[in-house]
Amino acid sequence: MLQVGRIVKPHGLRGDVIVSLTTNRDERVAPGSILSDGAGREYRVVRSSAHQGRFIVTFDSVAGIDAADGLRGTELFAPPLDDPDQLWVHELIGSEVEDAAGRPLGTVVGVEANPASDLLVLTGGVLIPLRFVVGTDPGVRVTVDIPDGLLELG
Repeated sequence: MLQVGRIVKPHGLRGDVIVSLTTNRDERVAPGSILSDGAGREYRVVRSSAHQGRFIVTFDSVAGIDAADGLRGTELFAPPLDDPDQLWVHELIGSEVEDAAGRPLGTVVGVEANPASDLLVLTGGVLIPLRFVVGTDPGVRVTVDIPDGLLELG
């Protein structure tokens, strides 16, 4: 399961909540979607609408402001989407990174958001912009074509 968002706070009296997505895939809160809290409870989206960079969401099992307030801060999870044209963070973590010549550069330990280009975080703190990724074997290897001197900066 992947973390896809977080319930920020209740919205109104009926039990609607404000959800902040941690994904760029709005279909995660489309009507009919099922989200989990990671502890075994599932919430089916009945209705959602964009609101100030987040979403107002109505879940089928949440009625009233007290129930909605009890979900404040709840992390929301969903299974990975099957989209072969996308590069997924969970498929990068643990992958070995090599340059275009096949030299090992380290292992991906995280992906850090950055306005210009998200960054691969490698063992030892090395950062490589995702825009330099030229090939992947999900969960195994990431090939990058980085400019000369990039790893010597900093």
